[in-house]
Amino acid sequence: MLPNEHQGPWRNAKIERISQLTPRIKSFFLDVSALASRRAGQHIDVRLTAPDGYAAQRSYSIASAPRADNVEIIIEKLQDGEVSPFFHDIAEVGESIEVRGPLGGHFVWGPADGGPLLLIAGGSGIAPLMAMVRAWAADPAEVVAPTGAMAELPPVPMPVLLVCSARTPADLPFHAELLELEAARPDFTFIAVTTREPPPRPTDLGRRLDAAAIANVLARWVHTPRHVYVCGANRFVEAVANGLVDAGVPAAHIKTERYGGA
Repeated sequence: MLPNEHQGPWRNAKIERISQLTPRIKSFFLDVSALASRRAGQHIDVRLTAPDGYAAQRSYSIASAPRADNVEIIIEKLQDGEVSPFFHDIAEVGESIEVRGPLGGHFVWGPADGGPLLLIAGGSGIAPLMAMVRAWAADPAEVVAPTGAMAELPPVPMPVLLVCSARTPADLPFHAELLELEAARPDFTFIAVTTREPPPRPTDLGRRLDAAAIANVLARWVHTPRHVYVCGANRFVEAVANGLVDAGVPAAHIKTERYGGA
């Protein structure tokens, strides 16, 4: 991350809408007039300041597409967190919060970057990957020919595979939206992975996303990923990245982003 003086000024952004995504995750839609143009995968900083002057700051990835009318961030409530309880228990529509950004230039993707595109998320780590999916859905751009045993098939619009892991089906953010997109777009594949309850569909996985599960996912996809993005908690990202390399994905094709407490 760049030094503070290069991250831009703090600005006020109004909360325009709040939506309950899962039992523990809410979406907050912010007025974009305070924010510059952005790329899918970037984040913003949020700062809360108490009456005594104490300030707490967190970074949240942007889930909305770059051309969306507002900026969507998703926040999971952590009982011991400093910032997330405020958003879940106190913040209201119409309230202004301090933000700066957008920030980040490594974990970003746009249609011009090409594909095929493999996205793997753990829980609320889906946020920057949703921005990429939404950017792709608005402008799929590239056409890609299948490889390997499927090489005889005709070229298709640039394919995207999104894998999201959560404890239960109810904990899967954006689940309904992703199912609708998959039904509408044959070039988009969504696989849910649930670790504590059976998966929603037979095509989903009911297990941890270990090396064997990753190999299973890659074997089912007819495309060789050109870009891979992995986002989630530290241990999740480490395990997935290692599993991808074990499955033959070049490490140079893999970009990761990790998150901590909030």
